[in-house]
Amino acid sequence: MKINSLLDGIRVGLMLLVLCGLTGPGHAEPQPDTTTPQDVIKARADATAVPGPRQNLTVDLGGGVTMEFILIRPGWFTMGSDKEVCKVTLTKPFYLGKYEVTQEQWEKVMGNNPSDFKGAKNPVDQVSYADCQSFVTRMKEKVPGQTFRLPTEAEWEYSCRGGATGDYCYGDGEGLLAEYAWYSSNANNMTHPVGEKKPNAWGLYDMHGNVWEWCADWYGEYPATAVDDPQGPASGSGWVNRGGSWSSDADCCCSAFRGTDGPCAKYSCIGLRLARSAVP
Repeated sequence: MKINSLLDGIRVGLMLLVLCGLTGPGHAEPQPDTTTPQDVIKARADATAVPGPRQNLTVDLGGGVTMEFILIRPGWFTMGSDKEVCKVTLTKPFYLGKYEVTQEQWEKVMGNNPSDFKGAKNPVDQVSYADCQSFVTRMKEKVPGQTFRLPTEAEWEYSCRGGATGDYCYGDGEGLLAEYAWYSSNANNMTHPVGEKKPNAWGLYDMHGNVWEWCADWYGEYPATAVDDPQGPASGSGWVNRGGSWSSDADCCCSAFRGTDGPCAKYSCIGLRLARSAVP
């Protein structure tokens, strides 16, 4: 009996030693492998991914004048309002100006300032669609290798919304509009320096109000079905402008509201925001 008790004690002691060796300091209990095939695919993709375009881009125009751009990543959204909507997918990243083109930027590139409301940091105004195309051409000459252009209407609305689905970049209702826009209720009948109001979720300023912004598209009906990277109609009688201005009421400043004017129209309430293609 004594021998059996001794053997039992030895067995218990050995078991305790084994357990302590497995779970004591410096030893972790084995964990089940929860890696999924999707995890493996993602890890491989991350390891071999080619670096994409930079998040922000600053272009030097000389003399201390620069132009800042925000990277807009691909995605889809419902373009338009309740009366006219279309599912749009943008398949490529692109850059959009952080601010509307200012008078000092325009003057640095074009050598003149046509604006009615003078101010170096105010958006340029009194520029036609044709003037804006001349500005794009001169920008390409001034900064070779850069693919500057006007944004398409779809790119503009997608960027203005910043992921929001309401009437404005912050949601529905006019209640907060004065925090984001210079428009008829607060602009005192003139433009204001860019960037004084709140930006949208993607860091873009004055997408609502201050000045209307020319887009690259002819004005026309939206496609009847979902579409990728729309460029607008092949022809028309006027070009699209977006965003509303210092003289617009709240409805005209909505993300989906569309304006249009002929290619030679010049008003103190119309300017532009420049886009740039993103090179992977």
